[in-house]
Amino acid sequence: MPIYWGDLHNHCGISYGYGSLENALAAAQQQLDFCAVTGHAMWHDMPSPRPELEFLIGFHERGFAKLARDWDQVRQTVEAANDPGRFVTFQSYEGHSSAYGDHHIVSPSPDLPLLEPAAPATLMERLEVPAIAVPHHIAYVPGYRGINWDAYDPKTSPIVEVYSKHGSGLRDDGPYPYLHTMGPRDGRSTVHAGLRRGCHFGFVGSTDHHAGYPGSYGDGRLAVIAPAKTRKAIWEALLARRVYAVTGDKILCHLEVNGAGMGAVTSASEQGLLTLDVTGDDCLDQVVIYRNADPWRVLAGKDLRSEEPHGRYKVRLEMGWGRSEGPYIWQGVANAHDGTFEGVEGCFRGVSRLAPTADRTEDPDVNALRNGILSQEPDRVAWESTTFANVSTLHAQTAAIILEIAGDAQTRLDVEANGVRISQTLGELARRGVAEHVQPWASEALLVHRAVPDVAYRVRGTYSLGRLEPGDTWYVEIRQANGQYAWLSPVLITD
Repeated sequence: MPIYWGDLHNHCGISYGYGSLENALAAAQQQLDFCAVTGHAMWHDMPSPRPELEFLIGFHERGFAKLARDWDQVRQTVEAANDPGRFVTFQSYEGHSSAYGDHHIVSPSPDLPLLEPAAPATLMERLEVPAIAVPHHIAYVPGYRGINWDAYDPKTSPIVEVYSKHGSGLRDDGPYPYLHTMGPRDGRSTVHAGLRRGCHFGFVGSTDHHAGYPGSYGDGRLAVIAPAKTRKAIWEALLARRVYAVTGDKILCHLEVNGAGMGAVTSASEQGLLTLDVTGDDCLDQVVIYRNADPWRVLAGKDLRSEEPHGRYKVRLEMGWGRSEGPYIWQGVANAHDGTFEGVEGCFRGVSRLAPTADRTEDPDVNALRNGILSQEPDRVAWESTTFANVSTLHAQTAAIILEIAGDAQTRLDVEANGVRISQTLGELARRGVAEHVQPWASEALLVHRAVPDVAYRVRGTYSLGRLEPGDTWYVEIRQANGQYAWLSPVLITD
């Protein structure tokens, strides 16, 4: 079945985020197949008022009231953007909970009601339309917005958000630690803690972006395996856990255990076989097969080299850096000589914001960014993108496109963007990337990354697992050389 890409948890100015809903939906269509734009709606056990919490409680209450006032118009706008076969939307709002952890409600119904504040389980009992409650940023301290695994219900929460702008909640010793003011990761609240309790759920990523940019690159996305790009087909895939999480790159993944796909259930067996097929956007660096949340086998090096070269390369063109105080607009063209462009993927970011601050005011156009692929022909691709100065040396605000090129070492790639010209053969780029600045000093720059041959970004294999024991879960973590990850939903073994 096809793989579709989405973001089911992100925020804009409909509550206490930034940017208009219309701009958010337009941004989602630039690089996603489906999305929900989430309004902050309630906090049933909000801390008691005290002077140091005045700003925190104030912006929450104002945001909740704003969403309640405009909820009918929000639903109508989201519903009007639904276009089966082209772009799919879902209704959504979020409920905070100190005791149970935060959840966002997602529904295929245009009539999703905005209920009175309540704990997640109570809220779901009151709903009379199809809906799921998705736990997110789960790894915070229990009782301090971390998930409460004692209260977890797989019927109402078949999927769990394992990665977002907050970081990765898979395990407390893994990549992407929590650095938000809400605190660190706690091992009692992680995905691995839930798996070790016997919980079975699908893994999803979403951005939790607060400046109206669903799918903002690097902040989390989810893949859904579904027969069609329709609300019904994607909804059924979510319920069936046919999903997986990525940080940003659209890593194409297929996983089966004895014929059972991601998120499925299969019977115990004397012999288990795991089949894996991965096509990445960069050199595959490491694949870890997990059994019951423990590493079972690590594949790296020659284990990840395809034996069947197909004469294809992937080249990432990245733009940004510099010291500009505001947005910087790029216009670019790439031409292939003695080769053809077989695909192009956008890696566009929104403005990096996660929560309100006292010095920021509403800005409906903060997410009206010029990002997109303008045209694609066999030998020419044109695009535009918006970048900002990097937030820090560890927080990128660059943009990129990824070109898939059919060619060989003699194929020449010519790139021009904002007056910068770079011309290299794929053979030259296979050895190193090349960058040029727009101006002589401390200015924006264009980077043509090294060319990655298909033997390095694709792996296929079948691996013997031995006996499949009842209660076992098997999942796979994939890491690329550029630090982008995919986490494939567990297969559960039953009697």
